[in-house]
Amino acid sequence: MVFLNMGGPSTVPEVGDFLSRLFADGDLIPLGRLQAYLGPLISKRRTPKIEKQYAAIGGGSPIRKWSEYQSSEMCKILDRISPETAPHKPYVAFRYANPLTEDMYQQLLADGFGNGKGGRAVAFTQYPQYSCSTTGSSLNELWKWRQRLEGKAAPLEDGKAGTIQWSVIDRWPTHPGLVEAFARNIEVKLAEYPEDRRRSVVLLFSAHSLPMSVVNRGDPYPAEVAATVYAVMQRLKFSNPYRLCWQSQVGPQPWLGPQTSTTVEEYIAKGQKDLVLIPIAFTSDHIETLFELDEEVIGGSGHADTVKRVESLNGNPVFIEALASIAKSHLDSGESCSLQMTLRCPGCKSERCSESKKFFAGQQNLPGH
Repeated sequence: MVFLNMGGPSTVPEVGDFLSRLFADGDLIPLGRLQAYLGPLISKRRTPKIEKQYAAIGGGSPIRKWSEYQSSEMCKILDRISPETAPHKPYVAFRYANPLTEDMYQQLLADGFGNGKGGRAVAFTQYPQYSCSTTGSSLNELWKWRQRLEGKAAPLEDGKAGTIQWSVIDRWPTHPGLVEAFARNIEVKLAEYPEDRRRSVVLLFSAHSLPMSVVNRGDPYPAEVAATVYAVMQRLKFSNPYRLCWQSQVGPQPWLGPQTSTTVEEYIAKGQKDLVLIPIAFTSDHIETLFELDEEVIGGSGHADTVKRVESLNGNPVFIEALASIAKSHLDSGESCSLQMTLRCPGCKSERCSESKKFFAGQQNLPGH
């Protein structure tokens, strides 16, 4: 079971490498034909500032710790509820930080998968809502290393290549367990407000923004994030007014708005000071929650007593049960990926994306599925 995520530097010295990989990825930050020139320039300029931010949250991102914990705890549950596919072995593959996808793949081979032995692996995205910039980029990277490390595998005597057989859990924006975990955390936070003010607290769901060029290409992410928000509000019986806003934009291009920081400022200016921020597209704490939301948005609001943030999912047992339930349903289905994943964005021009989708969809027809 391979958890895919963006990742984050576990220590301050890893920040430079993390940023250079981040800005080199045209799937995440499209800089056009000048990507190879602009990427290193921007990452180098931003490194000192970002190093200070990671130092401020304890010297590194906790995302690796949480990803490894979530995947190993999920596998323990899976061994129990899906004995026919046991044992389940947890792996983590980050796009921009250690453990990188390439290293994870080498580890799979070293652990006895592939190399003529076959074996079954599930790429489980830890972005509940699909975007070409996140899940798409991680899958393209996984496909690239699969082709490099296993693509030329010679067929065995029975005609099979003995390569790893992949399938993909590519999105799960409205899974009941995910919705329940978010809803309970929101209820805990709302209980901190006096009863007479509780119903008028505004819930601000915050997700990582996207460049408008990606949105206009047809990326499904904004709609899937909105689906999660609506499902959570249904579970809460629409107890409070709410809005969806977007954080973490970089560069001069237009990005999907409104921005979370501006939204908080504008509500406070209107006299609405009871606000709860909910990171709705992240499954654990990292720089966007611990620094951007906690330090910059809440710390800079002047109302840290009434502007609060809901706890991230992290080691939440309800969430980990949900991961196991999603994985079991996927394993039972025998599907290589969702039908939705096979459809490219209407404005997609990426051949790599096309080839990667074709590969994962084609795993469906292999013996053993």
